[in-house]
Amino acid sequence: MKNKVVIIGCGNVGMSYAYALLNQRTYVNELVLVDLNYDKTVGEAMDLNHGLAFAPSNVITKAGTYKDCKDAKIVVIAAGANQEKGETRMDLIHKNDKIFKSIIEEVNKSGFDGIYIIATNPVDVMTYITWKHSGFSPNKVIGSGTTLDTARLRYEVAKKIHVHPKNVHAYVIGEHGDSEFVPWSNANIGIQNIKDFLSEEELTEICDNVRNAAYEIINKKGNTSYGIGMSLVRITNAILGDENLILTVSSYDEDNDVFVGGPTIINKNGASKRIFVKLNKEEEEKLQNSIDVLKDAINKVKDI
Repeated sequence: MKNKVVIIGCGNVGMSYAYALLNQRTYVNELVLVDLNYDKTVGEAMDLNHGLAFAPSNVITKAGTYKDCKDAKIVVIAAGANQEKGETRMDLIHKNDKIFKSIIEEVNKSGFDGIYIIATNPVDVMTYITWKHSGFSPNKVIGSGTTLDTARLRYEVAKKIHVHPKNVHAYVIGEHGDSEFVPWSNANIGIQNIKDFLSEEELTEICDNVRNAAYEIINKKGNTSYGIGMSLVRITNAILGDENLILTVSSYDEDNDVFVGGPTIINKNGASKRIFVKLNKEEEEKLQNSIDVLKDAINKVKDI
């Protein structure tokens, strides 16, 4: 079976995703790179293919065009303006809306009928824009959402109490941005509530560290790329492997008409189902605030 993935936008995020695909076991066996700088994609494809002798999966990479989207299972959009020092993710909306409109027109023109994965910030808004411009069913449009934030959270907690991150069962939900939050009432270490391990002050500190992580990384190295690249691989494999895996992607919330990060079952159909999370009153207010932030941002975008 040909599991073809097309990456649109071969900058730091797009190429970190491509490199992560080659270094993890994956269902992907054909990878196509599409970028305004075609020569760069030729060089990137050559460089990646030269490492196949050491890769766990045989992922053949090539430079391509939008026409390659026709028979792709997944198109990953990582194109757009980068977040600069001092900018929030929301500052990028108007720059990236125009870019996305032209990209989606070209992808749809190819006859693509697979699943979109969106990595470009502000990811929840750009996922909504992709859904609107593409005309696809909402389950076939997925944003990376708070998957990376959740991974950051699990790392921070694990470091604090000396367990493996995979044994930290906690999520970041809401906007991938300043209004995201952790519903600590649902967080466990193994099967034991997290509050048996950490104080309220420690939980607040961890939440702040997670929320501000991207700003700190951008200030120090100029961009974030490796973590989101690995997050995208996990989403990709969940789709192609029909895994029914729960990830905090940005999926469609029909009641509020937004795409927002929350636990979602991912399988061959894309975002199959959002998982209901029972929240306490304070957490409900935080989630509603996050939804309101996204709605306000969407209302400022024209032509969708």
